[in-house]
Amino acid sequence: MENKLHIHPIFDTDSHTMTYVVWDPVTKKSAVIDSVLDYNHKNVETNTALADQVVSFIKEQELENEWLLETHMHADHISASNYLKEKIGGKKAIGEQITTVQKYLKEAFDLKDNFKTDGSQFDQLFANGEEFTIGTISAKAIHSPGHTPADMVYEIDSVIFTGDTLLAPDMGTARCDFPGGSAETMYDSVRNILESYPPNTEVYICHDYPEGKDRELLFKTTIGEQRESNIHVRDGISKEEFVSLRETRDATLDLPTYIFPAVQINGNAGSLAPGEFVKLSYNKKVL
Repeated sequence: MENKLHIHPIFDTDSHTMTYVVWDPVTKKSAVIDSVLDYNHKNVETNTALADQVVSFIKEQELENEWLLETHMHADHISASNYLKEKIGGKKAIGEQITTVQKYLKEAFDLKDNFKTDGSQFDQLFANGEEFTIGTISAKAIHSPGHTPADMVYEIDSVIFTGDTLLAPDMGTARCDFPGGSAETMYDSVRNILESYPPNTEVYICHDYPEGKDRELLFKTTIGEQRESNIHVRDGISKEEFVSLRETRDATLDLPTYIFPAVQINGNAGSLAPGEFVKLSYNKKVL
């Protein structure tokens, strides 16, 4: 059966992040998945050019936005969810294990008491398997930890949005060396997804890095393609092999460029608690 869901990707060339606008053509209700606020770390400056593409598209299509979905607390870019909520509305949502991440952030960054660790900065905290709707289209949140403790995969109208849990087949999976991350857990999460859906299921990924590869930007693959050729978790690769490969590679990786502002802002649902050493304003310096 043909999917009812309509999908529009918007690519950020800086963080290599894919933002998706998805919508129900019957009701014109929409959701935004993994939004990006432009951030120039050299000038310590933000702007909303990318987020405004989302706003313009939703207005052009005459959509009514219901959700601002995060697959996890990103460390490589700042979420535009706060800005988008002001412009187009929608409930900010993430997996309920974000509270585990928030507790770590509060201690690691010595954040003040006004940084809450109960997830209340978000409008919705999804439990594993929790169902929701976008207009008339059914959706489900699937807890898929490994990259972080709070990663979620979203199944929307039989299409899968994997966030950082699963990348392009020639890229494998995301790193597992962040606090609370686990290569063993990542393997279990990925195999659960790969073995739960038919081979023709479409998989939309959050990041792609085509530079140095003999191909164009890739934002969509399938369960079958992943099971056949994913370099880290294709069929036949054992958990022990994956853990060894993943941990060896992670030991060579630098921290993401934007990790320090990103985790503090994203852990606070796209805004920063007052009184901290960074203040976020749009199209201005971050001071």
